[in-house]
Amino acid sequence: MNAGHGAWVAWRVLSLAQLREQPLRVCSTILAIGLGVALGAAVYLINTAAVTQFDQATRRLLGNADVVVRGPAAGFDEAIFATLAADAAVSVASPVLELDLALSRAHTPALKILGLDPFRAAALQPELIGALGEDTTALFAHDAIVLSRPAADALGLHRQDALPVVVGGAVKTLRVIDILPADAYQDPIGIMDIAAAQWTLERLGRLNRVDLRLRPAFEPESVRVRLGGTLPAGVFALSAQIERGRGATVTRAYRVNLDMLALVALLTGAFLVFSTQWLSVLRRRVALALLRALGVTRAQLRLALLAETAVTGVLGSTLGVVLGALAAALTLHYLGADLGSRQFAMLGAAFRIHVAALLGFVLIGTAAACAGGVLPAIQAARRPPALALKAGDAEQDLSRLPSTAAGLVLGAAGALLAWLPPIGGLPVAGYVSIAALLFGSVLLVPAATRRCLSAVPATGRLVLDTAFAQLRGSLGSTTVSLSSIIVSFSLMVAMAIMVHSFRDSFELWLGKLLPADLQLRLSSGSDTATLSVPMQNRIAALPGVARAQFRRTQPILLNAERAAVMLIARDLSSEHPADTLPLLREAPQATVAGAAPAWISESVQDLYGYELGQIVNLPLGGRTERFFIAGVWRDYSHPAGAIVIRREDYTRLTGDTTATEASVWQQPHERATAIEARIRAALAPAAALEVISSPDLRERSLQAFDRAFAITYALEAVAVLIGLIGVSVAASSTALARRAQFGMLRHIGMLRRQVLWMLASEGMALSTLAVLYGLLLGGALSLILVYVINRQSFNWSIDLSVPWLQLALLGGALIGASALTALWSGRAAMSQDPIRAVREDW
Repeated sequence: MNAGHGAWVAWRVLSLAQLREQPLRVCSTILAIGLGVALGAAVYLINTAAVTQFDQATRRLLGNADVVVRGPAAGFDEAIFATLAADAAVSVASPVLELDLALSRAHTPALKILGLDPFRAAALQPELIGALGEDTTALFAHDAIVLSRPAADALGLHRQDALPVVVGGAVKTLRVIDILPADAYQDPIGIMDIAAAQWTLERLGRLNRVDLRLRPAFEPESVRVRLGGTLPAGVFALSAQIERGRGATVTRAYRVNLDMLALVALLTGAFLVFSTQWLSVLRRRVALALLRALGVTRAQLRLALLAETAVTGVLGSTLGVVLGALAAALTLHYLGADLGSRQFAMLGAAFRIHVAALLGFVLIGTAAACAGGVLPAIQAARRPPALALKAGDAEQDLSRLPSTAAGLVLGAAGALLAWLPPIGGLPVAGYVSIAALLFGSVLLVPAATRRCLSAVPATGRLVLDTAFAQLRGSLGSTTVSLSSIIVSFSLMVAMAIMVHSFRDSFELWLGKLLPADLQLRLSSGSDTATLSVPMQNRIAALPGVARAQFRRTQPILLNAERAAVMLIARDLSSEHPADTLPLLREAPQATVAGAAPAWISESVQDLYGYELGQIVNLPLGGRTERFFIAGVWRDYSHPAGAIVIRREDYTRLTGDTTATEASVWQQPHERATAIEARIRAALAPAAALEVISSPDLRERSLQAFDRAFAITYALEAVAVLIGLIGVSVAASSTALARRAQFGMLRHIGMLRRQVLWMLASEGMALSTLAVLYGLLLGGALSLILVYVINRQSFNWSIDLSVPWLQLALLGGALIGASALTALWSGRAAMSQDPIRAVREDW
């Protein structure tokens, strides 16, 4: 018999017997692998759909540009366009005014507007301009706008409808002259003639983008560098590749963390396969020995067991990609592509099947399953048939397993890796550190189990003493049963602590930033709506208003390859900034001659390398202004970073007295709803005004937080489910392997209920040890998640907070589930006559 045929015969015999005797165990293992693969596939498909849609939209907007000159939303002098157009390297220069336009509608986000020169843009964005039709002269009217189909559908508008917008503090009306075909552009957008946009949106003589196509003889990178040196402060020359990849870069850390969290579920599934296969080999030791005695070689048996695991992996992975594709399709259809990431909130991402990627997930899932089955297969093939056929031989040999020293080395390596800096902006060392700690801790389970069980004294109670004697005598199966439970529970503990810590820190941060009774702003995220000085005065003088503070926010560019940083000009005391900002660190000096103070968020410090007391140049009003870093504060609302300066400094340097947001304190015994009504009545564009009480804003923000971590909550649920599956599989496999032992105990006089209570005691003792071990390991892993991975991924810090009640309930549920599954498995295993069970070992 050749090796292949012998392995095939052995596999067929083993698999059919396994499926016939324990179909639920096989299905549970397949489901565990499937859940891990499903999460990974769903996250990949959703993120890929979002990134692809963003890339397609950006390519449609940039067209054939080689270099993009971009400035802040406030814009730069259009004379720069004339200079760029006259450059010898430039073939076509297309001026653009790109703004987020405030709409005079309640609870409506700003609409992106592109002001274009149709004749110049036609050379760079032919598809977009072609969708406008042959006659574009109607677009030249000062109030004309063309909407994309998604924008028209979202706003409920048709041709010739009016679109009220907010410019400054006034309402103006635009006229919808046309709607682009559905396939022209997939996101909400409006197109205007650039001259009309400058006039109507009060941006005369201003641009904020120029798209350039270069002549064939010029190399884009050298031209970009040369042009960048001639531009004013805050205006950068970017390559088209950088501009197109900006959205994907901003969300890269978020997407990578989701992918890693999804792989965690697959890792727990792999550990479950390991424990399941090990216990399965233990239960089938006699059948495996008989196959060896009948002529099956070690290599054939090893190959058969690996094939059995591989089939489980293929079936589970196939189920996983189907479930993942279904979950991704439903998520994109009903919830959108953001998965909590606001950068993708406006994308109309479409679901697409990526066959190669899904096949890759099938391979990953199968490989994970095979990795879990390798060691049991090797151990089973090494076991001498005569020893396996010997009555009472129910333990696998653990002497060849990695020693305790290997676990200690891995644990030490994991602790050291946690101190390494990020690589390419990603916490690669942090992920490796978690893997090392996890595997190292699993290798330490045998030693820890041995010490804990040996420390338990005799109680004088037959059931308890017998249960602990059994656990001490079956250290191999006990250790294997603990492994999958510890892995799933510790990862669940780590994620629960991380999310709880983040939520607590976020809630405290909100309380620090929202001390007022009411918060208001004119249209979320717009570049055109502002509160003029008269409007500010009217709000402050309203009856019932005790005090009002105003802020001016605007994005500024500090680096060509990074997203814009939010500049926040607010009333702030240099002497006591901690009263109004969640400061983490302050500079030792209070003032620096010739420089105004600025307080940077942690993201700005990490991304740009600014230090306390350092003098930095910030672009304001087209000029470079000197500031010194007076402190670092915690900010969760601006991933790309935020810089706070005093409003008086901003007004002095720019001459801009407008505001975009306000905080209002009400007088005692006044109602917030009454003050809100007075504010709306005092301001003209009342429909665009967003007014919300601070408690309501905190509640809404926490709901958004929970939505952002919905995928993490799902992962916790999967970890719990896989842990419970592991408990069930371990209990049922062990109980079936011990049928002869139960028969002997019954034969010598132990009552049926005593045997059952012995099994329940074993299950509770085992799961209690797993819970305690998992709490310690999960706590260590949570430190890396909180202080390393979160910090290096998102450039903000959080304070550690442990959800003791939640962990206690989860631990108690796991212990209770272990006792119940042990009882259920024991009842099934003792269903046959004691004498017949004892004869199995004759």
